Amino acid sequence: MMYLQIPLTFIVLLSLTICSIAAPARAAESVDISALDLTKMEQEWGRPRVNLSVDGNPLRIGGREFTNGIGSHAASELFIDLGGAAQRFTAGVGLDDESGNEQQGAIFQVLGDGKVLWTSKTCKPGEPPQLVDVDLVNVKTLALMLTSAYDNNRYCHANWVDAKILYNGRRPATITFPSRPPEILTPPAPSTPRVNGPTVFGVRPGNPFLYTIPATGDRPMKFAVDELPAGLTVDESTGRITGAIAARGEYYTTLRATNALGTAEKKFRIVAGDTISLTPAMGWNSWNVWGDQVDQEKVIRAARALVKSGLVNHGWTYINIDDAWQSKRGGEFNAIQPNGKFPDMKGLCDEIHAMGLKVGIYSTPWVESYAGYIGGSAENPEGTWEKDKTRAPKNRRVLPFHLGKHSFAKADAQQWAAWGIDYLKYDWAPIDVASAREMYDALLGTRRDIVYSLSNNATANVLSIAGELSKFVNSWRTTNDIVDTWRNMSNIGFNQDAWAPHQSPGHFGDPDMLVVGYVGWGKPHPTRLTPDEQYSHISLWCLLGSPLLIGCDMEKLDEFTISLLTNDEVLAINQDPLGKQAVHVSRGENVHVYMKELEDGSRAVGLFNTGPTEATCTAGWSDLKVSGKQTVRDLWRQTDIGVFEKQYETTLPPHGVRLLRITRAP
Repeated sequence: MMYLQIPLTFIVLLSLTICSIAAPARAAESVDISALDLTKMEQEWGRPRVNLSVDGNPLRIGGREFTNGIGSHAASELFIDLGGAAQRFTAGVGLDDESGNEQQGAIFQVLGDGKVLWTSKTCKPGEPPQLVDVDLVNVKTLALMLTSAYDNNRYCHANWVDAKILYNGRRPATITFPSRPPEILTPPAPSTPRVNGPTVFGVRPGNPFLYTIPATGDRPMKFAVDELPAGLTVDESTGRITGAIAARGEYYTTLRATNALGTAEKKFRIVAGDTISLTPAMGWNSWNVWGDQVDQEKVIRAARALVKSGLVNHGWTYINIDDAWQSKRGGEFNAIQPNGKFPDMKGLCDEIHAMGLKVGIYSTPWVESYAGYIGGSAENPEGTWEKDKTRAPKNRRVLPFHLGKHSFAKADAQQWAAWGIDYLKYDWAPIDVASAREMYDALLGTRRDIVYSLSNNATANVLSIAGELSKFVNSWRTTNDIVDTWRNMSNIGFNQDAWAPHQSPGHFGDPDMLVVGYVGWGKPHPTRLTPDEQYSHISLWCLLGSPLLIGCDMEKLDEFTISLLTNDEVLAINQDPLGKQAVHVSRGENVHVYMKELEDGSRAVGLFNTGPTEATCTAGWSDLKVSGKQTVRDLWRQTDIGVFEKQYETTLPPHGVRLLRITRAP
């Protein structure tokens, strides 16, 4: 009798195949977005709320209440790893009814692997939810995006309701935005001397002069200035130029720095006239790290850290005290006096000046500042009101237009000058030209050069009068407050073109402070911007000709953050004496090309990728208004890339940048 010999492995495989045929297909599962880990969700204000609005109320859109969803605030973003296992995404979207009757609108987007799968119409208060139904087959990464439809995200409270992902197999999980590890691109400064900083400096005749020559290289170092105007002297060991210039005019000098390895020099023009701050101010401000917890010790430590870190050698100058220093009125001028956190304002200014730095301060013509401290308005003419959260009435931020006899502008300006203040951040909205001019005249009357910076949250109001303000104000806010998220920073930075016609030397648009390093408004944390996003942030602010005010804990500067703030070729774009603002010359769905004209005829060009995936970006010579062979230099790497005839093209990482200087080739 014969037997058929069948291998055991074949029998096992056959059994498994039969079982798999017989088994029913695995049923799809669904997960509510609200059930995922939302700690990775980024938004500009507050925090996302599960099954509640961002203010903690029941979710309501168009009068209808929902029990399931996420309450958010524009701008926000949430990334979800699907692993290719998802099938569909469904949801309802709209503005929460708590947004009220504000002039507000929101736009929702659903992205799959960087491609837009669905975009809402502009959602407005009171409208019913718009329905989302998106195919996710083969999509690996889902992104849920929310932006404000207008240049105002105030009360842009918006909801994702009944939001679900249908999937097979692996459960979706939230992730942070994919980023590359930090890479330091700025080459280290050489040991030989190099003179950095601007090539021009403005001062009013007869006013105190202070300029510290910024220079890198091994110490000890000696400084000298050729053709220094009468009335000024330079300290050869510190490089500080002090004194006063009596006569109006332009003075052409040469700054020199010498150490054991050699001598460096730089042409430097001093303009004694009506305009100061001929290039954007560079320094530090307390608000974005300490908020209303600022005090004298924190400020002096920031100044010492700015010097110790070497930033002073690259032109960083101002140490600015923001809101929360104020107490009641008094003293020689019946001006706002410092509270107990600042026991010796004059001594603080003297100590900072002795480091070769300058000092800024905050105020407002309101009765009450944003942080709840006394302002310069007249609803309280006796000046006895101090911060008291238990009794301060609401809505005290009242601006009496044309302050007139109730204004303390002159008294406060005299007090600031007596302390030695060099910079004023003056905060209110809406602004009118007459009131802004009143403070300018008060500052002018002190016979001290005090940079005049307007800060506000009424950009449409300021834009409408920017032509008048730009005749006498040194800088003016062009946006709402910045926070350390990509959506916020990029929404601000890539929407500045309308301000360009008003910018000139001594008069600069201000898209708010820098958010690199440790920031946190009283609770410092590492910035939420990725390394590539930080490069984009600094590059864009330099192209825009914005004041550069660091907003981080200066005592926690790491090597990467220092490298962002000490690239002299990048900073030179910001400090170019022509004073032009960069504007778009071309753009695509996720790519932007910016161009800034420079004094020597070359072009500073920024190529940006605002999308979540790699993108190719091209700068064409016709867009840049140049022709023929051009030398292209990478400013972050301080390296010439090559000579190109018609265009330059590069691939950019997500949220990345290439910052270039383009010069006619020999």
